Amino acid sequence: MKTSERISTWIGEKVEEAGAEGVVLGISGGVDSAVVAVLAKKGLGDGVLGLIMPCHSDPTDVEHARRLAAEFDIQTEYVDLTPVFDRLLEALPPGDRVAAGNLKARLRMAVWYYFANSRNYLVAGAGNKSELKAGYFTKFGDGGVDILPLGDLLKTQVRELARELGIPEEVIAKPPSAGLWEGQTDEGEMGITYEELDRVLIAIESGNTAECNQEALARVRAMMAASQHKRDPIPIWSKGAEEQGGI
Repeated sequence: MKTSERISTWIGEKVEEAGAEGVVLGISGGVDSAVVAVLAKKGLGDGVLGLIMPCHSDPTDVEHARRLAAEFDIQTEYVDLTPVFDRLLEALPPGDRVAAGNLKARLRMAVWYYFANSRNYLVAGAGNKSELKAGYFTKFGDGGVDILPLGDLLKTQVRELARELGIPEEVIAKPPSAGLWEGQTDEGEMGITYEELDRVLIAIESGNTAECNQEALARVRAMMAASQHKRDPIPIWSKGAEEQGGI
């Protein structure tokens, strides 16, 4: 069975296990969300809702998202978060662009769950293994999801899968961006290309890092260490066994 078929089947199984009726996901115009949307469509048919949620976004991304949904017959809802985002920033003290960018991601997460709750759907995230390992996602933003269909595929593998699925090449080839601020790109923010990141991650997993670019290896290890809290369960303080009888 092909990887695409296995993932599509898995999505259907997770929905059934949860007693849900489908999945909702953000369609950003990028390759990861495009792949998840098409895989979900294959696994669930009409039980897929794609949310197009611009927030000071590049109009090309919106165009790509709409084109993908039309080509693969995926139902969509359009929610412009720009005025909500602007109003919220007005109510907050000044912060840096990272804080503002993460706010965008968390607003999108809130909208995903609004629709998911309304329809008894699960929220499907578009995070891939490269981003999860490096911690390149917003905690309680794009990391706030119910299932991660691409969570065990590296970015380079996602691109291969996208071509297999017939995702438009213009979506696959454009520089990956979370759209957190104007001109932002994933690779620019991480300081490493996905190809190099994937090579390092494969080497770390294999236990053979001798042939890695040592600067890239150090960068990736630092990213992994700094973001460990994103992957760990939320720490819970414990009274300890000797105090279990009461407060």
